Amino acid sequence: MTLNSTLSPVPYFILDAYITVGTLRYFYFVIALTLYAAIIVVNVLLIVVICVNRSLHEPMYMFLCSLFVNELYGSTSLFPFLLVQILSDVHTVSVPLCFLQIFCLYSYVNVEFCNLAIMSYDRYLAICCPLKYNTLMTFGTAGLFVGVIWLSSVRCLITIILSLRLTLCGNVLSSLYCQNYMIVKLACSNTNLNNIYGLFATTLSVLVPLLPILFSYMKILRICCSASSQTRQKAINTCMPHLVSLLNFTFGCLFEIIQSRFDMINVPSVLRFILSLYFGILQPLLNPIIFGMQMSKIRNICKEFLYKRRLSLTTSFTF
Repeated sequence: MTLNSTLSPVPYFILDAYITVGTLRYFYFVIALTLYAAIIVVNVLLIVVICVNRSLHEPMYMFLCSLFVNELYGSTSLFPFLLVQILSDVHTVSVPLCFLQIFCLYSYVNVEFCNLAIMSYDRYLAICCPLKYNTLMTFGTAGLFVGVIWLSSVRCLITIILSLRLTLCGNVLSSLYCQNYMIVKLACSNTNLNNIYGLFATTLSVLVPLLPILFSYMKILRICCSASSQTRQKAINTCMPHLVSLLNFTFGCLFEIIQSRFDMINVPSVLRFILSLYFGILQPLLNPIIFGMQMSKIRNICKEFLYKRRLSLTTSFTF
């Protein structure tokens, strides 16, 4: 039963993007569970490595730790919900849980872009101002940046409050998970304030963080053009994981914004489903892999940890 012809309070939302797949649901469930487990393992491993090893107690690694924590936060906002829906015959979600998921996913996106912006500024200081780096980017300054990044996500509550005040004349969301704009489109009341604030919030979360990123990389590019080949290679190795992460996440978010606002009926449903989950699946899995492999300190410590772990297991098995 849907509520498309009534103005009574909506008790739940229906997610109609899910299709009937029969027993294949268990196959998809195993795939999603495996991905979620992999995300948890690789992110927790790197968080522990950074926290335990004093040699990694530097601003750059503090920002990485914040990034990995955010990947756990974002994936947990999506995967448990997705796993339940895959096994369910009726794809409904209560209104409070739906808005909780919206807040978590929106704050995840906000923290991700802001964290990447601060990381780009950190790389700018390290490459363009190496002699002043330790003075400008202290451990305390890095901690302050991380705190401000996470506290700034509280403003996502404004989006929730503005949507809660709306009178809805439907409860069907054409999505795999809860999205604020999908709910706004169901409103029978005036949504001008929601649309205006939505544009403002998107600008604040996406475009504003891009400004320090563009500034930082323009300065880094300028230095690289006049530097030696060795310095240039070092700068590329340092910045490449950050650029890959930024472009990947921007692509995922951009597709989701386009899909929620334009008719995507001509795009194959399977492709739409994959791209809808792209930013919440690939980013949390990609970041720890590319940063873990590229950062030599983290890579060497992880190798040493895994070697000692394997050695201890072998010794235990022998005895």
